[in-house]
Amino acid sequence: MLKVGLTGGIGAGKSEVSRLLVSYGAVLIDADRIAREVVEPGTPGLAAVVEAFGEGILTEDGTLDRPGLGSLVFADAERLATLNAIVHPLVRDRSAELEAAATAGDVVVHDVPLLTENGLAPLFDLVVVVDASPETQLDRLVRLRGMAEQDARARMAAQATREQRRAIADLVIDNDGPLDALEPQVRDVWDELRRRAAEAVR
Repeated sequence: MLKVGLTGGIGAGKSEVSRLLVSYGAVLIDADRIAREVVEPGTPGLAAVVEAFGEGILTEDGTLDRPGLGSLVFADAERLATLNAIVHPLVRDRSAELEAAATAGDVVVHDVPLLTENGLAPLFDLVVVVDASPETQLDRLVRLRGMAEQDARARMAAQATREQRRAIADLVIDNDGPLDALEPQVRDVWDELRRRAAEAVR
């Protein structure tokens, strides 16, 4: 099994790279998706979050009010640490379960947005970084996602720099150009990952 960490700044196009890798045969473990699953209604994760932050962080239908919780924790480092202490172990454990279900020859891609920021590179056999210039990221966030420019800049500033991400990369996918320029690069990366996975099995 080859354990791959996939990361990239907001708006860099990591989701599209994940989609392509899955279409080629990768086993995807999406940290963001798991982070949502572990706090769904009825889970121990949601119960722990409510215990820490109160019933006010629930919507009328009993689901987590993500924007409301976000506004609480991103303005308060201590509260953010409290939330992370609840959610991160649950995500880690679920990721390990999913990884254990993969077979020896699989390429297991962990899609981890904050891989660089949380110093997680050593957990993987190699790290793939989806790279785009800050100008490209900003354009995509404002034009394609409809974010206000100020919000987009704040989200980008809260993440690792382009240089920090590239510093931990074993392979870099340049996604500054159009979508049709991305696929051949991802295919080349996939071929390299398959080669390394086959070597690991020998």
